[in-house]
Amino acid sequence: MKGVMRLSKKWNSIWQSRCLFWLPSFAGVLLFAVLPFGQVVVRSFQNGFRNYQTTLENEAFHLAVKNTCRFVGIGLPLLLLLSFAAALGIYKSKWMQLLKSIYLLPLAVPTAVVALIWKVFFHKAGIGNQILSFFHLGAVDWLSGDAAFWVLIISYLWKNMGYTIVLWIAGMAGIPESITEAARVDGATEWQCVRYMILPQLKPVFFTITMLSFLNSFKVFREAYLVAGAYPHKSMYLLQHLFNNWFTNLDIDKMSSAAVLLAVFFSLCSLTLQKMWEKEEVA
Repeated sequence: MKGVMRLSKKWNSIWQSRCLFWLPSFAGVLLFAVLPFGQVVVRSFQNGFRNYQTTLENEAFHLAVKNTCRFVGIGLPLLLLLSFAAALGIYKSKWMQLLKSIYLLPLAVPTAVVALIWKVFFHKAGIGNQILSFFHLGAVDWLSGDAAFWVLIISYLWKNMGYTIVLWIAGMAGIPESITEAARVDGATEWQCVRYMILPQLKPVFFTITMLSFLNSFKVFREAYLVAGAYPHKSMYLLQHLFNNWFTNLDIDKMSSAAVLLAVFFSLCSLTLQKMWEKEEVA
């Protein structure tokens, strides 16, 4: 009986210490995230479903959703593919630490400097068009034409490649070398080792990288805003521009309904990806 009481006291002490540990974080999330979002949900239904109807019928909302989906649909697969290829290339290289530092350099560059680099390189008389003229190619209107979308893609890849490469390398470091060595002894090619040995071991890391890259794809607004302003070319007008302009015009009702729709979209995407990974693991 004394042993049970001693065990119970010990368990209560551990539970109390855990509560004290996560209580500040929980209080911060509740105060600065859950409660404000709850207020947004309430505000979005102030006029019933009229706010949602107005938002869904808004042409700017249609353009922003279309461009954002296009941006994520192109930028995310490119980022995953290029970063994985780069991680394979530099993994276990004697220059790995140097190359990782080079790839991570864009994360240390302030946003204002990135915007300045954009203006210098992609201006009509900038470095980009000077390179094209050197090869006797026509100048491109990078920021005021359809090429603006691809400038946004380049910025997203440049900004997030290093971080994603480090995550891939961290996942590869957890794979036992004996697996790939045994496969090579049996006559497997490098591609076969990657396809059947390395990629299956990286599924949990792949899920984490996909989710982080998906969320980071919605964080390119600062650079685009500093370079092209609140109303850029229509090919790079994203949801962040829409929210910024609605906030400036104090269209709080439309902002609230759009924020709820976006939160539902994020939740559905997260659940869908999680279900897909769970099915693959079971299979």
